[in-house]
Amino acid sequence: MLDVYSSDLARVAPEPAIPKPGYVFARDRAWVELVSFATDQREHPTLAVVTGLRRQGKTYLLHALTDAVGGLYFDAAPATERESLRMFGAAVGRRVGAGAQLDFGSWPEALDYLFALAPHRPGLVVIDEFPLLAKTSPQLPTLLARALAETGETGAVDVRRSRTRLVLCGAATPAMHKLIDQGGPLAAQAQLELVVRPLDYRDAARFWNITDPRLAVLVHSVVGGTPAYRRQFVRDDIPLNLDDFDGWVVRTALNPTTPLMREARYLLADELDLRDLALYHSVLAAVAEGRTTWSAIAEYVGRKAAELARPIAVLEACGLLAKEVDPFRAGRARYRITEPLIAFYQAIMRGTWSRLEHGHGERVWYESAHRYSSLVVGPHFATLCRRFVSSAPGKLFGDLPEGPLQVAPGSVADPGRRAHIPIDVAMLGSTRPGEPRPVLSLGIAKWDDVMGLGHLVQLRRARDLLAARGYHTESTMLACYSAAGFDADLRAAAEREDILLVGLDDLYA
Repeated sequence: MLDVYSSDLARVAPEPAIPKPGYVFARDRAWVELVSFATDQREHPTLAVVTGLRRQGKTYLLHALTDAVGGLYFDAAPATERESLRMFGAAVGRRVGAGAQLDFGSWPEALDYLFALAPHRPGLVVIDEFPLLAKTSPQLPTLLARALAETGETGAVDVRRSRTRLVLCGAATPAMHKLIDQGGPLAAQAQLELVVRPLDYRDAARFWNITDPRLAVLVHSVVGGTPAYRRQFVRDDIPLNLDDFDGWVVRTALNPTTPLMREARYLLADELDLRDLALYHSVLAAVAEGRTTWSAIAEYVGRKAAELARPIAVLEACGLLAKEVDPFRAGRARYRITEPLIAFYQAIMRGTWSRLEHGHGERVWYESAHRYSSLVVGPHFATLCRRFVSSAPGKLFGDLPEGPLQVAPGSVADPGRRAHIPIDVAMLGSTRPGEPRPVLSLGIAKWDDVMGLGHLVQLRRARDLLAARGYHTESTMLACYSAAGFDADLRAAAEREDILLVGLDDLYA
């Protein structure tokens, strides 16, 4: 499945046959892929599936595509099967200029007509919120799969002669995954599977018109890269400068009159569609509190570890939790909340909800300064540093080996001191038979601390311990990532030896 974050992924993509409209921000790679799909000249119908968390601009993007190629867009709504067919007939009637809505008696009849629309040229058909249709018409996905099969027919229409380009769109909910995952009715039919993710942190700063990198990290730690939060949820209220950030949080995220304050709750209910939301909230709360391992989460929520298999799997599938495997401790992994607003809600808002509803946001924010620094923006900064390394040019770390790289947080055991050295940003090369695994870089990230030689000593010891365990560390780059800067001794050490110092300006360069 193609994951699309932003224009950063499109720098080597070809120019699309139809230029992207100027009002669509970023999403260059997504546009290239969708235009290529919509204008495919093959003489049989094809299917694309577009998913992602809500509020990322999937509908906005597909509306733009439909307008650009002259296609049909249908936005499903909660309705009975009969009413859905009536609304679909009205949409098709408007598109083909019938002068009146078409009256389809069943989905097989509607699909017959749909695939007969474009026998000689590609015809784009977008069905948004598709899980709503599948909920009231459970047979629809199977009917679609049958109609899309190259060797099949639907009624009197030989679909192999149809050039219909069908796009099914829906949020990354369990219901949507059930339709397209392995074993689902549409699993083998899609020629394009597109995941529209939040904007990359650099694109998010540009989208919010923020040029101060520290302010950009602060804002991103609250609203992430979700485009809708700026325009629809806070009405283009952008913090003027660093001094205005506290006021901006109080008047937006902690303000009961703005949609943003309740968004995290609604988002979880919409994405998960579950009966036992309490357990899922507790799992997320545990991770937000820094209980990031499976056993620590189980202890926090008061459940047996085995009982967490389903909620953790569902949260991962929906893209709300990410599993980060520790490269230095076999079998150990940490979990991270991927959506900043949910992490912010769990750490700052959930336990003070009643006070926030009564308008005490300013006081809550003042009392939450330490929690915000330690549980929200500090871990978020480390995550951004890992993203920076994942997309950094090779010259920063010398000649990188061929093969996939692993960039993750880790923990290096120090038996002599009965402790572990935390590594916020580790980059490792692939393991080759008969060769030690290369450790390309070890890094520590600090949000509020000016970094000094003490941090460098930790990294050197971690490197030596890994070398003793058989890792290849001769060319390991030691790296310090700091939002507060570096003292003179560390800067001097960096000039004498190969040490990478990364500040906020570097992160956004």
